[in-house]
Amino acid sequence: MKKFTILFLALILTISAAMPTSSLAAPKGKEVALSKQLKAVSKKTYRYFEDFTVEKTGLPYDAVRYNEDGEMTAQKHTSPTNIGMYMMSTIAAEETGLISRKESIEKIQTTLNSLEDMKKWNGLFYNWYNTSDGSLYTDWGEFISTVDNGWLSAGLIVVGQAYPELYEQSNEIVQNMDYSTLYTPEVGQMRGGYDVAAGSYTAHHYGAFYTEPRIASYIAIGKGDVPEEHWWRMFRTMPESWDWQQQTPEGYTTTYDGIDVFEGHYSYNGKKYVPSWGGSMFEALMPQLVLKEKELGKDALGLNNQRHAEIQIEYAKEQGYAAWGMSPAATPDGYSEFAATPLGTDGYKSDGTVTPHATFLTLDYTPIEAFKNIQQLKRFDTYGKYGFFDSVNVETGEVTNAYLALDQGMIMVSIANYLHEGVIQDYFHSSEIGKAPEELLKKETFSIK
Repeated sequence: MKKFTILFLALILTISAAMPTSSLAAPKGKEVALSKQLKAVSKKTYRYFEDFTVEKTGLPYDAVRYNEDGEMTAQKHTSPTNIGMYMMSTIAAEETGLISRKESIEKIQTTLNSLEDMKKWNGLFYNWYNTSDGSLYTDWGEFISTVDNGWLSAGLIVVGQAYPELYEQSNEIVQNMDYSTLYTPEVGQMRGGYDVAAGSYTAHHYGAFYTEPRIASYIAIGKGDVPEEHWWRMFRTMPESWDWQQQTPEGYTTTYDGIDVFEGHYSYNGKKYVPSWGGSMFEALMPQLVLKEKELGKDALGLNNQRHAEIQIEYAKEQGYAAWGMSPAATPDGYSEFAATPLGTDGYKSDGTVTPHATFLTLDYTPIEAFKNIQQLKRFDTYGKYGFFDSVNVETGEVTNAYLALDQGMIMVSIANYLHEGVIQDYFHSSEIGKAPEELLKKETFSIK
């Protein structure tokens, strides 16, 4: 099906006089695949990790920025999510032919060696480390983040399946990551994290189901650290009685594995969907970088992913934006959260800021629209040495001249999955941890069907 889509895209792009000539446009007179264009983006994007990963430790910088004079400043610390995305991006680079298998293994081996020596709490990783030597970066505290550990675990699981010679080392790190220490059995949910310095858990739990922390929940269940009932104890929508949320959800209550679940939904222009917390693209679609939600959750997560991609596009058009794709991103002043506001339970703002990683996350759901949007983003002069800059305000034209490891990683893995039939997802699900909870994805039906 993807090969047909690629050829169909090529035909459309070749005959479309409206499309501008660019490095991503289809050369005339040739049977051109979208794969060539995406591979070109991938090559530039991976250059970030080649240039900004410390060779001695295998740890990537969190971000780099350029000022008006082209001078670069780097944030030389990193997070568990960055490390997980770097490892998956390196595998993606090998799958796409950008680096050799030998080179990929050597790079990841260095990272694994560092991970073994880095300070941990119950096998779980702190949120910030210095890339120079793997020591704790304490300027922002000593926090254990549930969601960030989830993404590191995901990367390690993929590594162990992609490279069997690294399985023993990567699997041992994963097995030592004890998610039960972040789980509250009475609530059936995971805490946001644990502040080691203060000796206290966060006051909140990750109660919203359709957000990016669901990857940590899935892995914790797959490892056996928490029970399967945790999956059903998270809220698809908040209860109808919680009147602070953007909409009063409609739906019904059903029972899974003996647990009552309110299958609620919101609506936008007649389209039903389960909201994320803020309405951003990476809350919705980042987990499907590794989870086969489209394939296994056809009546639930996969269908909802499709709706979120479509509504993001529709919402941007209604706002009069020249491009779409709202998700947390770097801004000229730092970092902020953006969304297609109606998609959130408590929606983030929308001010015309779009981020390229949001477009790439939709490749499996809206490929034609994604490709057109890539062209549109280029018109704002967002394409640089390391691929797409992190954001642009399409109302003002202001580009944020920054690259973030997280967002570069989402682009790399999205492209690899699209070009190579879900290769990163396949690696993840070929593991015992990835296989074990698959039935949870299959059995659910959202009320949006």
